[in-house]
Amino acid sequence: MRTKLLAVGILAVAMFGVVISASAHHAFAAEFDASKPVSFKRTITKMEWVNPHTWLHVDVKKPDGTVENWAVEAGTPNVLFRRGFTKESLLPGTEVVVDGYQAKDGSHRANGRDLTFPDGRKLFLGSSGTGAPYELTPGGQKK
Repeated sequence: MRTKLLAVGILAVAMFGVVISASAHHAFAAEFDASKPVSFKRTITKMEWVNPHTWLHVDVKKPDGTVENWAVEAGTPNVLFRRGFTKESLLPGTEVVVDGYQAKDGSHRANGRDLTFPDGRKLFLGSSGTGAPYELTPGGQKK
């Protein structure tokens, strides 16, 4: 009886962990609005190399002179490394152009599509399997 109770307890804890990890990931359409494109030419203030998505932070200067800090969601660290990003390529102070889509709730968050460096190099930030618009995938292909 004790063994069965222990087995049920372990199973319940394992299932709870699966539910938590599954709910932590989201589809593009659940959080971001494909009809609200954004583009920033700004300086990186911070880069978070964390799973399941990396986050790029930029200060955006508004026409009235005030500054808003925006967080831009990108792919996983592993995916970005395979696309040519390094931890040194996205240091604070690096000027970039970031294109993406604003969060549905109107907050200062976006899902990144492309990042362009001053020398014209363009790297894909987004994830092609999230339900994002087709133009978020390299070459605009449906995935």
